[in-house]
Parts: sequence; structure tokens; C-alpha cells
Amino acid sequence: MTSQGVRAADYELGGVPVKEAQSPWQVRLRGLGVITRDSDRVDGVAGSDLSYSDTVIPELDISYFFTDNIAAELILGTTYANVDGEGSLASLGQVGKTWILPPTLTLQYHFNDFGAFKPYVGAGVNYTIFYNQDGRAADDLDIENSFGAALQVGFDYMIDDNWGWNVDVKKIFLRPDFDVTVGGNRLHGKADLDPWLIGTGITYRF
Repeated sequence: MTSQGVRAADYELGGVPVKEAQSPWQVRLRGLGVITRDSDRVDGVAGSDLSYSDTVIPELDISYFFTDNIAAELILGTTYANVDGEGSLASLGQVGKTWILPPTLTLQYHFNDFGAFKPYVGAGVNYTIFYNQDGRAADDLDIENSFGAALQVGFDYMIDDNWGWNVDVKKIFLRPDFDVTVGGNRLHGKADLDPWLIGTGITYRF
């Protein structure tokens, strides 16, 4: 068989062109709003509360498709949050500041029966790392790294085989313990953050 015949067999079956298989890899770049629940408590301090500033950050995610419907997605990004006293702690003002690294891995199901519109749902696990923590009104601030569950819903609208527009919403169930030192008093509590992560951006399928 000639080399030309081999190439034809690679791309035609019974005279019908065979479409080249798509890569299983996909990346997205999103702008992401991080909106926290802000329902904390400091043990032993009546009426105490803390709030965390909402932020907008860039986010990169990498997906691998095991099948046309099943994919795993790793979400990467980092942000910061100002920690402010509320309730009986309002007089403290800004208690401190922390940077947050919340890598999240989800397993997704993609619906492919709607043409260019490709919705998906997902669930997975988050591990949030709090770093570069700095006390302001507090002498010391220590928020512990923590695991949390993650739920996800979103869609891609594909412009062509490679490029698309993405909208994505995630809910992270995140409630780390923290210690704070104010006026020489060491206090303990739990931060009920439970943030919403709401993003939109571009999709590229290799």
C-alpha cells in the first residue's frame, strides 16, 4: 500500500472522513468573586463576631476528561482577606489580614446534548491554606488550614471546537478554627466562612 493510501485510511472510513479525536485536556482562565458568609464566633466572648472582606481574583483551572461526560477539574488561585471585628468586637476595627490559597479538586459530569451549550455539575474537596497572616488590632492571628467539601455548577458555551465562554459557581463549606491574641488574652473560635466562588472567563480545549 502506498503512503498516500495509508494517509487516506487514517482519515477516511468507507469514503467518510473520520474526525480526529479531541484532546482530554482543557484549561480555563476566569475572573472570580469570593463572597464569604461571615458568621464567626469567639469562644467566651458574648456577642462576638468577625467578618472577612470579599475579593475579586484571577483563577486558573485545569481539567482532564476521562470520557466525553466525566472530567476532573483542579482549581488554582490565591487571594487575601481583611479580618474585621464585629458585634462586641467592633471597637477593634481591623483585627488582621491573611492570604488564602484554596486549591479545589472536583469530579464533574458534563451534559453534551445541547450543542454549543455544555452545562455541568461537580462535587469535590477543598483544602484551604492560610498564609502570611498578620495581626493588626490583634497581637497575633492564626487561622488553621482546613479541608472542606465543594459543590459546583456551570456551563461552557463553545464558539468553536477549541474556544468557549465559561460561567461557574462553586460553594465551599469551610469552617476553620482560629486563635487570636488581643491585649495578651489568647482567644479561640471558629470561622464559618462557607464562601461562594462566582466566576466567568474563557475556556480552551486542546
